[in-house]
Amino acid sequence: MENLSVANKRRASGPARKRPAAKRSWLRRVLLLFVTLGVVGALLGALAVVILYKAIDIPNPNKEFQTQTTHVYYADKKTEIGQFAMQKRDRIDYADMPQFVKDGVVAAEDRTFWTNPGIDIKGIIRAALSNAKGGGSQQGASTITQQYVKILYLTSERSYKRKVKEAIVARKLSKQQSKDQILEGYLNTIYFGRGAYGIEAAAQTWFGVPAKDLNLRQSVALASVINNPTQFDPANGEDNADAMLNRMQRVLAGMVEMGKITRAEASEAGSELPKFHKGRATPSLGGQRGHALALVKKELLRLGVASESEIDGGGLKVYTTLSRKVMKANEDAVKEIRPDGLKELHIGSASVEPGTGALRGFYGGQDYLDSQINWALAGGQVGSTFKAYALAAGIEAGYSLKDTFDGDSPYYYNGQGTGAFAVNEETGIDHGPVNLIKATEQSINSAYADLTMSIPNGPETIIETANRLGVPENGKGGVDNLYKSPGLEPVYSVALGSATVAPVNMANAYGSFANGGQAAKLFVIDKVVGRDGEVLYKHRVKTREAISEDIAADVTYALQQVVKSGTGTAAAALGRPAAGKTGTATADSRTGGKDFTSAAWFVGYTPQLSTAVMYVRSGADGRPEALDGYLSCEFGGCYPARTWATLMRSALEGEPVESFPPPAYVDGEAPESGHAPKPTKTPTCKGDQKPSEDDCVAPKPTKTPTATASATSSATPSATPTETKHTGKPTDTATATTTTSPCVDIPPGTCPEPTDPGGPGNGGGNGDGRVAPRLYATRD
Repeated sequence: MENLSVANKRRASGPARKRPAAKRSWLRRVLLLFVTLGVVGALLGALAVVILYKAIDIPNPNKEFQTQTTHVYYADKKTEIGQFAMQKRDRIDYADMPQFVKDGVVAAEDRTFWTNPGIDIKGIIRAALSNAKGGGSQQGASTITQQYVKILYLTSERSYKRKVKEAIVARKLSKQQSKDQILEGYLNTIYFGRGAYGIEAAAQTWFGVPAKDLNLRQSVALASVINNPTQFDPANGEDNADAMLNRMQRVLAGMVEMGKITRAEASEAGSELPKFHKGRATPSLGGQRGHALALVKKELLRLGVASESEIDGGGLKVYTTLSRKVMKANEDAVKEIRPDGLKELHIGSASVEPGTGALRGFYGGQDYLDSQINWALAGGQVGSTFKAYALAAGIEAGYSLKDTFDGDSPYYYNGQGTGAFAVNEETGIDHGPVNLIKATEQSINSAYADLTMSIPNGPETIIETANRLGVPENGKGGVDNLYKSPGLEPVYSVALGSATVAPVNMANAYGSFANGGQAAKLFVIDKVVGRDGEVLYKHRVKTREAISEDIAADVTYALQQVVKSGTGTAAAALGRPAAGKTGTATADSRTGGKDFTSAAWFVGYTPQLSTAVMYVRSGADGRPEALDGYLSCEFGGCYPARTWATLMRSALEGEPVESFPPPAYVDGEAPESGHAPKPTKTPTCKGDQKPSEDDCVAPKPTKTPTATASATSSATPSATPTETKHTGKPTDTATATTTTSPCVDIPPGTCPEPTDPGGPGNGGGNGDGRVAPRLYATRD
């Protein structure tokens, strides 16, 4: 009975064990539903493909392939800057195409071309997913047939719909046309760069010969550029030439694998680049227009908005930030101020709108037809204009405008009287302890060298501050430094401006001061619209706090003194509130002789516009040459400041006069003692005069003085300040030595002038960013 009872209990518990089976049954029903839906979906998808397959026709290459040039507009969105050259295209028969070209293109673009069905399903899915994500680069089709179809449907649309359409046409095409016909159409329509569509136009453009006369090396070169006509164009620089040669060697290796050429032929053809035809630029690109269009094209490619073939033939409308008025102001000012007859003299300038980073105008230098170097992008050593970033870094570190630094010359970086040093002038001029207003106004190198060493991790901190404000990071130099600053390394002399920075970036970074410390990314392309009206790109202005508003106000105040009474008084001809900085950079002599002036600058701004002007000299080898002895005045306070004032006066004509905020006199906790704004001795004054920041101030006279001659002709300089490093005469009020004495209307000899020779002191440094044994620079 006991066993029976147990058995019954077991049987009684049996039905409970059927529940998992019920659950499995439910899962089977759900699975069946999904399978059914999947089958239905597949059938519907197949039906849709069949319908699309029948509905979509193969485009006629002679009718549908109608490229339209891209139009580029000024910021007003109405006035056209120019167009990219209309496509050059001549159709030739398959029999007239050299076999080297056919084999080279297949080896480069689609080695399975002769056997594949015309489409690559994996490639289609991969490209569609990548393009749907957006971003910088767009992936294209993988087979030659798909590429050919994409060309025929040359539109800027990037969608799954177009990918499906291209795949269907590619499959249809592979069934209706022979491989020879497809390759013929492809080679007659594919883009080879330099405005050339099709192999015949490419042969004429790149080599000046008809396609039938192309040799192996030339054929492989053209096959290589299809993948990326910009990257593999040797005209764009040495790196591009190396890239093309490497690409050619890979294509030749592919031709060997395909059994089309021997290894010996590949080795000989890949040993060097072919000689390219030197064609002249289109006359419509003359003057500054060519520089503007070249910049726009580079940015379109960098942003991934369009491929080069779409830029040249996709019918885009590109709306830029450039103002016709400001562009003209840049060009006219340079032509008015620059001296005549100096063929090696190059000038670059740029104007940027504070708060947005919009490039409103620039001057790239010589006519684009004569040289394609854009000096507004190439730049040069910036000299003392870099001190503005050091000033911002110093205040942010805890110093104030009134704190004093060593103005004596030379200043030794190690503080021991040996090693690398900075001087204010070749012969050395002592200013004694000076505050940061005075040091900026008179561009005193030794004081800024002292400031650099007094900031914790000074060189690194100054560079980091400059980067935040808009100066690009260090990078390998070239003729286009839009996104890099060669030589911007953490060396002692960094505040004196040994790095190379492009005028466009100096203008944008100074614009951050004008915008209350808020930095914006520099940009030139505002919006791009495709041929079908689709907006392909729209820039969104974003600002970030680079420095505080109060620090920006203090930097601006110091830079205003440069214009009012310092090294940049020529800029005061603008006739409205302005702040700026002169810069006269020096570089090491290549012959072991005296260092030379490598560049002269003035960078300044109003609340509405920030502009940088650079004068450089370049010899036939492209290396910098001396401005001193070449220009009648090689300092930043001469031609650059005058050009800046003329430029800004025209650019701001009709704009309201705006003022800067007053200085905040930010005064944090100084990271190092010994910089307090206090005198080392009490000035000696005569009679009832009392010490002040101007050394001596007389009480209001009770009667007309018996003598009114200026003290400048008879004043006796005060004694040289004591050698205490960071303190000296009373705090300066940023008043430069002029013909007007602080003791005007006081009888001669009764009040000594401040010890201040005035004028000298600029930024410099050796050209490669190293700390030279002597870092001297002449006046700004």
